[in-house]
Amino acid sequence: MLDCCCTKWLTWGLLVIMVLVFLFKRIIRAVSIPYAQMPQTENEQHFLDPKTNQKIKFPSILNSASLYLSVIVPSYNEEARLPTMLDEALEYLEKRNRADSSFTYEIIVVDDGSKDSTSKVALEYSKKYSSETVRVLTQDFNRGKGGAVRMGVMKCRGKLILFADADGASKFSDFERLEKIVKTNSSSLENDKIVACGSRRHLEKDSIAKRSLFRTILMHGFHFLVWFLCVKGVRDTQCGFKLLTRPAAIDAFSNLHVLRWAFDVDLLYIAQYLKMPIFEVDINWHECEGSKITFGSYIQMGLDLLSIRLHYLFGAWKINPNHRL
Repeated sequence: MLDCCCTKWLTWGLLVIMVLVFLFKRIIRAVSIPYAQMPQTENEQHFLDPKTNQKIKFPSILNSASLYLSVIVPSYNEEARLPTMLDEALEYLEKRNRADSSFTYEIIVVDDGSKDSTSKVALEYSKKYSSETVRVLTQDFNRGKGGAVRMGVMKCRGKLILFADADGASKFSDFERLEKIVKTNSSSLENDKIVACGSRRHLEKDSIAKRSLFRTILMHGFHFLVWFLCVKGVRDTQCGFKLLTRPAAIDAFSNLHVLRWAFDVDLLYIAQYLKMPIFEVDINWHECEGSKITFGSYIQMGLDLLSIRLHYLFGAWKINPNHRL
């Protein structure tokens, strides 16, 4: 009698769980916006040539690479910090180009719907160095950091694609460390899919990376959730200094769903799912004033992590290596 009762309740329990999973799956699909339906204007994006005052259509990442390196700089209200970053980057890049003419490059500054003069500041660099070297992609509305990076990546021309924060917290010449790792582990930059992540893991106990106790607790909590829910093997997923080969960028960013702070986790989750080699490389880094990360940002990132796990777990988001946008 007891066994019969237990079997009955177990059966009903399983049925209830199955119904809840089914309903949750339908709900999560209903509230998820497929990337194809997201407000996009990728095919309509233009950059301004300051010398001719003409608007020129951006190329597509699906075209063959015509440069060695593309640097994507997502920027939101960065008129004050952007010049320092661009000065350092261009000094390094110009020096490499003078020493080796095959080291060709471009910088794409993506103004993510700024309310200040970010685009105007970036256009001054385009005027000085030419629009072949510095291009400005101005978005009409704020998509989020991930959306800005993705937009720039989809319009770049490089065999290697680096995205770097506009605050200049990373030492730009550390690009060489990431470049060396990628080239050492690649037989062909045109075909291999490799991701190299700049990392601040070695600075956790260093005074150069001092944080308040509250931010330290939030940081460790976030790192635990990243490890538990999404990405294992990468200690610092959030460092805004990452290098990808062009094929890796095409596959990863074509499948990207998260557009704001936690987009790095989604990017690395996709890369791991597609079995791309991911390398973590220690870089120099210092904390800059004017950080846009707040307590609310950590809460949003935590929710994004949960969203990533649930969406992929229940099939609301798919990863398709053949998907192209």
